[in-house]
Amino acid sequence: MDKPYFVHESAYVDEPCEIGAGTKIWHFSHVMANCKLGRKCILGQNVHIAPGVIIGDNVKIQNNVSLYDGAVIEDDVFLGPSCVFTNISNPRSQIVRRSMYEKTLVRRGASIGANSTIVCGITIGRYAFIAAGAVVTKEVPDYALVMGVPGRVVGWMSRHGYRLSGPDASGVMRDPETGWTYKLENGAVRCLNLSEDEPLVA
Repeated sequence: MDKPYFVHESAYVDEPCEIGAGTKIWHFSHVMANCKLGRKCILGQNVHIAPGVIIGDNVKIQNNVSLYDGAVIEDDVFLGPSCVFTNISNPRSQIVRRSMYEKTLVRRGASIGANSTIVCGITIGRYAFIAAGAVVTKEVPDYALVMGVPGRVVGWMSRHGYRLSGPDASGVMRDPETGWTYKLENGAVRCLNLSEDEPLVA
């Protein structure tokens, strides 16, 4: 029986697991049992998905990414090449801490840059943008642009992936490419054109 997803002949998919229609799993990747992948995801070369990982729809995972138990990736997330996720804050080879895995949540539409590191136990907000090489050790708000080691919020990004202008007197910021507007209030940003719970279709 044909499956509704594609697995390259060099990749391994352990059963049981849940994989949505239209998902593609490419060279040398390994999807372990008891994980969940949504629809229309792309797993690049040498991607490892551990048991217990939950991945939403339309997630793009680039080469050499490993996701461990405790990782939850919502819809429309981009994980750049060789970005790193952890699931134990204080690992020791001699001490087994499998009961202490910490949850890391990457919310809808966020982008994680190449070679960045996401230390476990935090939430990356909706449409946040983690720059290449950043080391993220604390919560990231929606739409935040995080750069550096350790990572710090240095600005705000639009849903389309452009850096927003500085806020005007009423706290409104504008996407220079699309013209969409965003409101900054009490350190939080929201889009004025489309609810954060609605998918971006253009």
